[in-house]
Amino acid sequence: MDAPSELGDFLKSRRAALRPEDIGITPHPTRRRVTGLRREELAMLAGVSITHYTRLEQGRAISASDGVLKSLARTLRLTDDETAHLKDLARPAAASSGPAPPRVAHASASARQLLAAMTDVPALVLDRRNDVLAWNRLGHALLAGHLARESPDTPADRPNLTRMLFLDEQYRELYTNWNEEAQMAVASLRLVAGRHPHDRSLAEIVGQLTMNCPEFSARWARHPVRTCTSGVKHLRHPLVGAMDLSFENLVIPGTTGQRLIAYTAEPGSPSEAALRLLGSVTAPSAQDPTAVRPAVGGAQMGVCRRGDGHVVVPGGKGTPAKSSSS
Repeated sequence: MDAPSELGDFLKSRRAALRPEDIGITPHPTRRRVTGLRREELAMLAGVSITHYTRLEQGRAISASDGVLKSLARTLRLTDDETAHLKDLARPAAASSGPAPPRVAHASASARQLLAAMTDVPALVLDRRNDVLAWNRLGHALLAGHLARESPDTPADRPNLTRMLFLDEQYRELYTNWNEEAQMAVASLRLVAGRHPHDRSLAEIVGQLTMNCPEFSARWARHPVRTCTSGVKHLRHPLVGAMDLSFENLVIPGTTGQRLIAYTAEPGSPSEAALRLLGSVTAPSAQDPTAVRPAVGGAQMGVCRRGDGHVVVPGGKGTPAKSSSS
């Protein structure tokens, strides 16, 4: 990803989001030709020369001082996450410091043992790109029972949660508030991409989603930035119904961005009962050994709804989408 171009696009998106009257500027009675603040207005308010700011926005400035970035962040009313993202984009060499993770990463033996010991808690290990490196039995049943249990062990079949959220019909229907999940996924991916602008595998994921899913492309173009380490997922599981599960992201020390995610239900709640039921019906003794497992990816992979209500399959034509309340 081109860091100077990303910096310029990010600054433009945040400049366009501010109205002059929001920051004490009385708009001229004549019609404005730009949405939001003009370059010279932002530069003046931030105490930055218009020449220097223009070079930043056009990707022609070599660097920006801490003072300049802090002033721009304050004037643009950036959040803490957005301010960190601005600094990453303005200093791509520093943002990408540290070893890049291998294209084919693996969960450690100790991480797998921990997952296996969490028999009543759905859990999985992800890398910074959101590739699933490992999951326990309940984690697989909760998020992707339609995929092969061993798929994280095969690089060619390895699930990626961001890709699945946009291109896997069964996975996206798991979320009752899909739009919120999609926005958070894109915002988190933006933050990671800004920190690691030279990660080719990450760029390939972004490129695939941009080309194959208009929903992703539209959100990506708005440059949302936000980190999410904990919260609540509102799910509608095909086997056990509605569940509200809390989740926590725990960074695994000594790795290049790997983290463990665990899901829990409030004690005594219907969600806890549903989670126990899911564990029961998907236990090895409860499964029919003669049942045919859906193929990895199957007919549902590579699916994305267009704005006109059709489904887009990369390399194929749009077909009517089945109804969904998500």
